[in-house]
Amino acid sequence: MGERHVMVIRHLSRPDLEKTADNIAQELRSHGITPVDETYSGAVEIVIALGGDGTLLGAARYARAQAVPLIGINLGHTGFLTEVEPDRISEVIDHIVAGSYTVQSRMTVDVTVTLPDGKAINDWALNEAAILSTDRAHPSHLGLGIDKRGITTYGADGLIVATPSGSTAYSFSAGGPIVWPDVEAVVVSPLGAHGLFTRPLVVSPDSTMEISVLPDQRTPMQLWLDGLRCHEVPPASSMRATKGKAPVMLAQILDTPFSGRLVHKFQLPVKGWRSLG
Repeated sequence: MGERHVMVIRHLSRPDLEKTADNIAQELRSHGITPVDETYSGAVEIVIALGGDGTLLGAARYARAQAVPLIGINLGHTGFLTEVEPDRISEVIDHIVAGSYTVQSRMTVDVTVTLPDGKAINDWALNEAAILSTDRAHPSHLGLGIDKRGITTYGADGLIVATPSGSTAYSFSAGGPIVWPDVEAVVVSPLGAHGLFTRPLVVSPDSTMEISVLPDQRTPMQLWLDGLRCHEVPPASSMRATKGKAPVMLAQILDTPFSGRLVHKFQLPVKGWRSLG
């Protein structure tokens, strides 16, 4: 076997994580594995993200680009996408050394924004693409179409196009449903919409979602990808969202079902519940 490299990415604005990253690097070296950071341009076998979900979402671009697994160690708050808490770091290293982890493919969403001058912006998201108003005093004017059919127009603060992974994040806060990660679907959730048809939609992953910023929109809007990358979207622009061509692969060392993760992360009350089986 050739030289092994593992990418370690930490939350850069938290100096307290530097020691944790150094300890992981030292432990990897003791097993003959070379730790690298995100500036490394060569091949790696897995990416470790140290932080919360935001850090993992940022690290996803490196894992997706190389089509390698990504594992998160929760040093943030909820850490819904992360796999383990910090007290199990050595266990993570042992599994990486042995290659004894499973991989779950997580759907992404590809986004193309067409500007009024015809120029295009291409990007993607693991959790969600959210097109948001920059003028909180006035509702934005948006049109929604699915598979080349107009669905409705909204006066709203924005629209969220979320994957199953993102259904527990911004989309959930907007009233969207939680979707199990092995269910391929897209959730379209309006934000602060006015009108009768304001409920979230669960759409086939094979569908194409089209969102138009109507020409009478007063101010530019912003497109946020996973809360990390932002593009300005002026009036008369359109956004097309489809199932991503490349997924993100999350490495797992725990045999915890999604329902168990849901109960644990959201601290849901289950006292008194009994299984019929």
